[in-house]
Amino acid sequence: MFTGILINKDESGYRASCEQIDEALLPEGEVTVRIDWSSLNYKDGLAITGQGPVVRRFPMVPGIDFAGTVSDSRDPAWQVGDKVVLNGWGVGEAHWGGLAQQARVRGEWLVPLPAAFSARQAMAIGTAGYTAMLCVQALERHGIVPDSGDILVTGANGGVGSVAIALLAKLGYTVVASTGRSSEAAYLKTLGASAIIDRNELSAPSKPLGKERWAGAVDTVGSHTLANVCAGIRYRGAVAACGLAQGMDFPASVAPFILRGVTLYGIDSVMAPQLVRREAWEHLGRDLDPAKLEAITHEIGLSEAIATAGQLMQGRVRGRVVVDVNR
Repeated sequence: MFTGILINKDESGYRASCEQIDEALLPEGEVTVRIDWSSLNYKDGLAITGQGPVVRRFPMVPGIDFAGTVSDSRDPAWQVGDKVVLNGWGVGEAHWGGLAQQARVRGEWLVPLPAAFSARQAMAIGTAGYTAMLCVQALERHGIVPDSGDILVTGANGGVGSVAIALLAKLGYTVVASTGRSSEAAYLKTLGASAIIDRNELSAPSKPLGKERWAGAVDTVGSHTLANVCAGIRYRGAVAACGLAQGMDFPASVAPFILRGVTLYGIDSVMAPQLVRREAWEHLGRDLDPAKLEAITHEIGLSEAIATAGQLMQGRVRGRVVVDVNR
């Protein structure tokens, strides 16, 4: 038996509970992992609260990432005792995930725990930080350098936004943070933001083209915000889009793309191939300030995950939440 969060949906309704689970119920997979740490992401909040159609089969253990130690393996790439990290691959949605003390997964979904990080630090980064790194890499590959101009980060208080700010600042970029919580301005500046703007500047319908303000952007919000971000990007700039906190729609025009040569990069962290994942984690080990990482992280026990998921969906959680699955 092991402890985990279990989501069920039946005639009694949709519910999540923290309970004892029989090991015999673990899904198919070549590698069994004793989980040391997990984290709580926006998608996990949707899954636990039922506010979005994230879970695709029931019962489901949520948790889109985890870090732990291999306890059994039928995959020659992994040996008992190996330290591993998992992000995405539908885990916590279609395959039992990381908000539990054990997981069984396909070996190809795992990457080695980087030597630069402990398991806790890897989950402080988690899917959110790994996604932020993919966004930053997209802007770098586009040719945007610190001298190109300001970089906008929307949803700045969230996990992706917080890590993106810390990464960009460490790399020498001037970062503008967009947030709906003006009370968090000091926090965002400690991460490296040079200026703060209210999210209301970007969240309403606007013109197809606006003033050229930013060389690039990391957008975690979508909808009108993403449309306004694209409309304010400088000539031949770029936007890395990875989220939909405001909505999945994109009420924009082609004007920024054909008149200013703006590029919109879609960032997929869930199904990214191994090479891309390993490169992102390697860069995180080099470019992320451990002190900044600790500043954006707070810790909860597994028994607190359900209540914290509700707070997350209410916009009352900032930065990263790591989950000690053993308490």
